[in-house]
Amino acid sequence: MSTKLSAYNQEAQAVIDSLESHVETGLTAAVAAQRLEEFGPNELKAEAHSTLLQKFIEQFKDFMIIILLIAAAVSFVASHEWHDAVIILLVVVLNAIMGVVQEAKAEEAIDALKEMASPDARVRRDGNVMTVKSHDLVPGDIVLLEAGDIVPADMRLIEANSLKVEEAALTGESVPVDKDISVIAEEGAGIGDRHNMVFSSTNVTYGRALAIVTATGMNTEVGHIASMLASAEKTKTPLQRDQDRLGKTLTIMILVIAAVTFIVGLLRGRQIPDMLLVSISLAVAAIPEGLPAISTIILSIGTQTMADRKALVRTLPAVETLGGTQIICSDKTGTLTLNKMTIEKAYYDGVLHNASEDLDLDLPLLRSIVLANDTEVDAEGNLIGDPTETAMVKFALDKGYPLAERLASFPRVGEIPFDSTRKLMTTVHPLADGRYLVATKGAPDQLLKRCLHKDFGGQVTDLTDVDRQAILTENTGMARQALRVLAGAYKIIDQLPSKFESEELEHDLIFAGLVGMIDPERQEAADAIAVAKGAGMRTVMITGDHAETAQAIAERLGILNPNEDNHHHVMTGAELDAISDHELEARVQDLSVYARVSPEHKVRIIKAWQSKGKTVSMTGDGVNDAPSLKQADIGVGMGITGTEVSKGASDMVLADDNFETIVVAVEEGRKVFANIQKAVQYLLSANLGEVITLFVATLLGWTILQPVHILWINLVTDVFPAIALGMEKAEPDVMNRPPRTKESSFLSNGILPSILYQGVLESALTLFIYWLAGQWYHQENLAETMAFATLGLIQLFHAFNVKYVFTSLFTGKAFDNKFLNGAALLSAVMLLGVIVVPGINDFFDVTAPTLPQWGLVLAVSFSIIVLVELIKWGLRASGLADKLSKQESK
Repeated sequence: MSTKLSAYNQEAQAVIDSLESHVETGLTAAVAAQRLEEFGPNELKAEAHSTLLQKFIEQFKDFMIIILLIAAAVSFVASHEWHDAVIILLVVVLNAIMGVVQEAKAEEAIDALKEMASPDARVRRDGNVMTVKSHDLVPGDIVLLEAGDIVPADMRLIEANSLKVEEAALTGESVPVDKDISVIAEEGAGIGDRHNMVFSSTNVTYGRALAIVTATGMNTEVGHIASMLASAEKTKTPLQRDQDRLGKTLTIMILVIAAVTFIVGLLRGRQIPDMLLVSISLAVAAIPEGLPAISTIILSIGTQTMADRKALVRTLPAVETLGGTQIICSDKTGTLTLNKMTIEKAYYDGVLHNASEDLDLDLPLLRSIVLANDTEVDAEGNLIGDPTETAMVKFALDKGYPLAERLASFPRVGEIPFDSTRKLMTTVHPLADGRYLVATKGAPDQLLKRCLHKDFGGQVTDLTDVDRQAILTENTGMARQALRVLAGAYKIIDQLPSKFESEELEHDLIFAGLVGMIDPERQEAADAIAVAKGAGMRTVMITGDHAETAQAIAERLGILNPNEDNHHHVMTGAELDAISDHELEARVQDLSVYARVSPEHKVRIIKAWQSKGKTVSMTGDGVNDAPSLKQADIGVGMGITGTEVSKGASDMVLADDNFETIVVAVEEGRKVFANIQKAVQYLLSANLGEVITLFVATLLGWTILQPVHILWINLVTDVFPAIALGMEKAEPDVMNRPPRTKESSFLSNGILPSILYQGVLESALTLFIYWLAGQWYHQENLAETMAFATLGLIQLFHAFNVKYVFTSLFTGKAFDNKFLNGAALLSAVMLLGVIVVPGINDFFDVTAPTLPQWGLVLAVSFSIIVLVELIKWGLRASGLADKLSKQESK
């Protein structure tokens, strides 16, 4: 016996025989126990979680972190300067702890998926109907289903009575699916097209069924998704790649410069211990030890801002990744649409009307679709039932229809339930004159066959062939707009029939009209898609719904141009199966809508875009979205309608399920990246200035700065201003720029050349004042002190320079960042305090300058702003600024 059957391609009896079961008696207890041992429990296997210690150790595999730890160790051993070592260790440990917390949250995806299984199932065993725990189900079990049940396993239907199953979490289809037992001839039919199957974790919304279990546990469709989630490798974010690249580049440069400095010093006759200390000081000066922590803090600030704007970020790097998003792959149902069927058109009295128009509450069409309806109203006034039926009742209520009063006036005394063969539903209600009203609704083509008359404007007349053609034309017109069309009809009978059957009631009907409904697009989503397009981002719709519906919604949202023939921009899951990954990669840029897709298709689509070097965001809310959410550079889950599985697999969750929030988050992400770039520019230009100063001083035989001076400058000038730069406001044109590509980095957009010339300027000014002080005052210690104070103050003044890469500081708002103003002031107090406070200045081996000497220090320090402004002006005037701002550095 094998459970790997194409059960939907076979007659139900053939499946039963293959599984060695029996409809009437089911499996015996002994056989069920044997199969449970063979196939295992009907549950999803949880991914083995690493321990907290393992997670903590994993955080130290980052290249930059390793270099920082080595620098801390060498600094402590060689110079016994514990200050820097302790600071570096604190930064690294804090970063690791935050990483562990984020990773622990991400492991909830598989655990949440496991909890989705139904706790109980009604099965036939040994000829009796009994209730068993769903994890005890085995292939071959005969299961009874009814409305309200959660399907406990994948099953082939044996009997289906008006069965409808809501499969949105698995397929993305917006309305419940009609199920029947007929064989599907098509090989490889998608999940959404297997109408004779029901799948684990979906919901029965209507009717009853008898089915045989064909797959349990990890062999189910949900189990397959769980396997994809467990095996998927999460790629590094652009931020993590940038940090890795930057760390490796800096390390090579540092080692080379430190080695050269060491050798040069020895050649000039300096002692090995002395030069070893200088080389270590140079290395410590070069490493931006605060960068990982500062990046983390800036990202944390971004996450808080996003949370205030309804975007909850689960992993810190996701904040920055959003800013580089180039492709937004979005699920349709519930994300781009309201996930609420809504009537948009109504055809009655021979005229097509918009649903917004007023109408007569005694309209026969309104009466038919409300009475032939199983929608219930709960205590809170919520409508409970099939989405298409609740849409009709909601339409009536919005028009002021007195629902409770009419239902009381027309109680139901008989009915013929909907079934997928007739595609009709009929109810019977007593009238005051002793006769009975028959109300019918259903598929227009089926209902018209049973109509002989029409009611237009209260006049009942014969239904002619011309009338039929006009009605079918309206039906076709609405269907082409991807509206789901249903018809209403009625008749009056003198007495109740002996049997409530179709042959007795569903004939000689009076046609009342048509209603066209759809799960409408969110208007704010259409606006957001337009903003995204202006920001250089492309929106791609990926849905389990039908191609015609998906295309219509895409045109209404602006994803597709409604004035063009868009069929070549739409691809179905079946068409995807027919092409290779290579062919998909060749065509992916021409495709904007994918319909009737499976979880594997979604992952393929994302990989195809990623193969083009694109940063891809994926939004979704269902179980079927989880693998693609994990594969994407940034997965975005829905907070309201989303399953716990999709939330757990996501990097960010939208608290309001609003696509517009993604665009808001992208703006924040771009701001965060720009601010990290500013911090990088500030830190690296400052560190480069220190490195060049020490290197040139060594070449000239000068002892310009002691290790303790470098360490103190790094401590007081690096952290606070860099964090404050991370709190800069977004620049006005941030959403008018194209997204950065994966080839770009922290050093792109003119940052690298700015670091180079600004580092040279800082070094030149520091060397200049050391030389000048030596020439004027002839005191070595004073010259060192003035160089120490100047270098620190230069960096604080320079923090304001990096607010804008090429724009003049004075054309913008130079002092609008109160955090930067405060940070610069605090750092200046800490820097200068060690020079002027008695006792402390002895520890730092510095001498307090006189007032004129302080004036010289301030003048030279402030000149960094003047010099940078002049260079920026030259770059703008020459056109180089524009070219460099668009340049990408790898």
